[in-house]
Amino acid sequence: MTSDSSRARRANFQPGTPRNTFIFVVPILVVLVTFLFWYQTWFGRPLSDQEMGQYLSDTSVPHKTQHALAQLSNRMARGDATTGRWYPQLISLAGSKQPQFRSMAAWVMGQDNRCEAFHRTLLGLLDDPAPLVRWNAALALARFSDPAGEQQLQAMLQPVRLDAPRAGRLEFRAREGDSMQSGGIVARLSVANDGNPVDVVSPIAGSVARLAAKDGAQVGAGDAIAVISPAETQVFEALRALLLVGHAASLDEVDRFAVGVPGMSDRVRQQALLTAQAIRQRATKSTTPH
Repeated sequence: MTSDSSRARRANFQPGTPRNTFIFVVPILVVLVTFLFWYQTWFGRPLSDQEMGQYLSDTSVPHKTQHALAQLSNRMARGDATTGRWYPQLISLAGSKQPQFRSMAAWVMGQDNRCEAFHRTLLGLLDDPAPLVRWNAALALARFSDPAGEQQLQAMLQPVRLDAPRAGRLEFRAREGDSMQSGGIVARLSVANDGNPVDVVSPIAGSVARLAAKDGAQVGAGDAIAVISPAETQVFEALRALLLVGHAASLDEVDRFAVGVPGMSDRVRQQALLTAQAIRQRATKSTTPH
């Protein structure tokens, strides 16, 4: 009986049988589809010149446009002299209705601090309604040695207060100490007999430093809801930019991080010390008679 049973099992799993083929092919297809999806959405995947031009012009698939912007930034950083052909499209994206495109375009323009068209565009973006766009413009302007964005760099070091966009009943979705991504939901506002609640989102990445109201409370339009502390990466980049263009007006904020801020690594403190030193040296030179 044992011998017959073994022969039956072997017959059922012969390599050429449809069942056996299905067992082996399906896992391979799953892995292949997963890899192709990852490869198509990975920003590190090199794009052809044709793809670059297409994705920068056609923004109907935002991920592809962001992919092209990331690739353009990398090419510019490497000193690729052929990237100039896409500069008009990059400037056009800086005027997009979508803040994510304006923000990323501002960052990319900082890779070429010899382009006067970029310089002019970045100065205009300092008045953008979206904080991340203004801040990326200020960071990029620092590469042009232009201090015009210094106030925005100072703002990057400060907590952000979230206010209620309208009156309603408050329902928190985050707690004090929670990490937040840009666009992360902090709270939801609802009004009786209104089936369209409004989400209150964080405009920056960071953490919830303080909840300024009670869960379930009725709040009015403009009332404080929460305070968001900036993420370490944001603080570090602002300090690096202020090292290049900061003046005495920024010292109070810089010195605060030089002493040490809870939740920030020693890397931030060291950068703040270097930035404060550079600002003080510039101040001394500007007051020294020639």
